[in-house]
Amino acid sequence: MYYGEKVCLRAYREEDIPKATSFVNDEELKKLLVTNVPFPMTLWEEEEWVKSQKSSQDGSYNFAIEDIETKKYIGGCGIQEVNWLSRVATVGIMIGDKEYWGKGYGTDAMKVLMNFIFNNMNIRKIRLSTFSFNMRARKSYEKCGFEVEGILKDEIFKDGKYYDEIIMSVFNK
Repeated sequence: MYYGEKVCLRAYREEDIPKATSFVNDEELKKLLVTNVPFPMTLWEEEEWVKSQKSSQDGSYNFAIEDIETKKYIGGCGIQEVNWLSRVATVGIMIGDKEYWGKGYGTDAMKVLMNFIFNNMNIRKIRLSTFSFNMRARKSYEKCGFEVEGILKDEIFKDGKYYDEIIMSVFNK
C-alpha cells in the first residue's frame, strides 16, 4: 500500500466489485472517462477486470483508491502504458464516489501515484489526457505539476458534440 495525506493506493479487492461497477456505469462519471463506446458494464465484466489486476512485465497496473480515514473504496488510478525505452508512463485516475469530488482526494491520489512511478519505476515523464470540458480534473493535474503538452482538436465525441482532448505531462525533477 502507498499512502498520501488523504488516500491509500492499494490492490483491488473482491468487495470493491459492486461499487466499481456502479462507478463505471454512472452517467455523469462516464462522460469524464476515456472510453470508446459507453456501454454499461456488467457486474461479471467488472469482476473479471478486478481479478485480472496484477503487476505485469509491461509496467501497467491499477490501484484502488481508499480514503484513509474511513477505509472506504472511492475510485481507482493506474499506469496504463509504459514505454521503457523513453521512460514515459501514461496514467489515468477516477474518483467514482461523488462525495469525494472537489475535496483534494484525486490530487492526493495522483501525487501518491506519481511518487510511486518516479521513485520505484525510474520513469522520467508521466503523461495523461483529459477533456476540454473537465476543468476540475485539469486544475487537479496542474496542482500536481502537470502542464499542457498538446491539444487534439475535436478528438472526443460525447453527447452529440465533439470536444478537444488535452494532453498533459509532468517530468521527474
